[in-house]
Amino acid sequence: MSAAKRDFGSFHSSNVQELLNLSEEEYTPPELPFRCESIDVYKTQPLTFGKNVRKKHFLLEDDCVFLNHGAFGGVLKEALQTAQKYQEWTEKQPLRFYDRELLPRLVHVTRRLAKFVGCDARDIVLIENATTALNTVLQNVPLTKGDKIFCLSVTYGAVKKMLSWRCEQTGAELCQAVIEFPLQDDQQIIDLVSSSLSEGTRLAVFDHIPSNTPFILPLKQIIDICHARNIPVLVDGAHALGSLPLDITSLGADYYVTNAHKWLCAPKGAALLYVKRELQSRTRPLIISHGFGSGFNSEFIWAGLHDYSPFLALHTVLDFWESIGPGTIQQYMHGRCRQAGQMLKNSWKTYLAAPEHMFGSMSLVALPEDLYSHCDTVDYLAAEAVQNQLYHQYNIEVPIKCVQGKLYARISAHIYNEMAEYEILRDAILEMTGSRG
Repeated sequence: MSAAKRDFGSFHSSNVQELLNLSEEEYTPPELPFRCESIDVYKTQPLTFGKNVRKKHFLLEDDCVFLNHGAFGGVLKEALQTAQKYQEWTEKQPLRFYDRELLPRLVHVTRRLAKFVGCDARDIVLIENATTALNTVLQNVPLTKGDKIFCLSVTYGAVKKMLSWRCEQTGAELCQAVIEFPLQDDQQIIDLVSSSLSEGTRLAVFDHIPSNTPFILPLKQIIDICHARNIPVLVDGAHALGSLPLDITSLGADYYVTNAHKWLCAPKGAALLYVKRELQSRTRPLIISHGFGSGFNSEFIWAGLHDYSPFLALHTVLDFWESIGPGTIQQYMHGRCRQAGQMLKNSWKTYLAAPEHMFGSMSLVALPEDLYSHCDTVDYLAAEAVQNQLYHQYNIEVPIKCVQGKLYARISAHIYNEMAEYEILRDAILEMTGSRG
């Protein structure tokens, strides 16, 4: 009997590597313990995006103009239902689930997800969120006094704190290169990285899509520059999974982290960490448990007792994406975002923070300066005041960002968004500036 077909009662964390090593022909996935709603219908029946999708597949309130999918995502109804079913199934016989069923089911999810992101299943591990994954990598990268960590000024705030703390722990130095906005083109970023990397850099950290300024980094070129100087690269791809077509192996990053709860629309608490094969033996989990010493995947797959249902619900999420087609979904999101960005900048007589082609499913549109010209200081508090007014007065959920003394609206576009929503945002800003009609 193959490892895939063995009695679950004999399955332990040490068997994880055995299942991951099986070829597709040898591997037989475990059957679902309950029936899930089928969403394969879209393979033959096209789905109309916009309000129809919002009502059918999401839980968003009808009266909220929700243009902030990039913050915490928005779960697919069916995926949440699958997670809840797994929670109920777990409690019907907890020992059966945790001791006999869980690890083979997690291996199955890992194998499917690896195909979706373009890498070998032995090179990724499921993890609760990008923050945990990033901390894991940073705590495993060897650093000593005098070493340097490199990042860009657009690096996510929490990650900068991680890097600063790691430098305090080790005596290393954090070096940041400042990106000036508005951006002109990809080459501006490539040249900045090339000219700013200095001798003694032991790790370079980049956001695939920076959260506050959501342009898409020319990541492959940047990674090649770093590797030419023997500098390993950690990529924070929190916003990438679902938003962009991913082929992690071809990117060449040494470490890659991404969330499944954002653009992929999985339940909260599902992310992945990719580590190049040659670095896996020295990349250990923050939580040491039963799988320790049994291989990279085994060490991460069980981090103690917690709710594993968000991982298992990824099957439903992947079914949805594969039914419609990732390219079809991304084409709609990117097209809608570009159309909305153009309309807003033209209506407000402003500009985009970067060329249109550098944005994907999020864009950054400058607000009219008349909106905040009365402010003594244009900072985070000024941005927050505009964002709060949009929410409380107009029920519009959209983040306002302060970038180098200017305020911008960061718009998101998912398959449930329609142009009418961005027009509501347009009119609200014009009304707030006294420019409407």
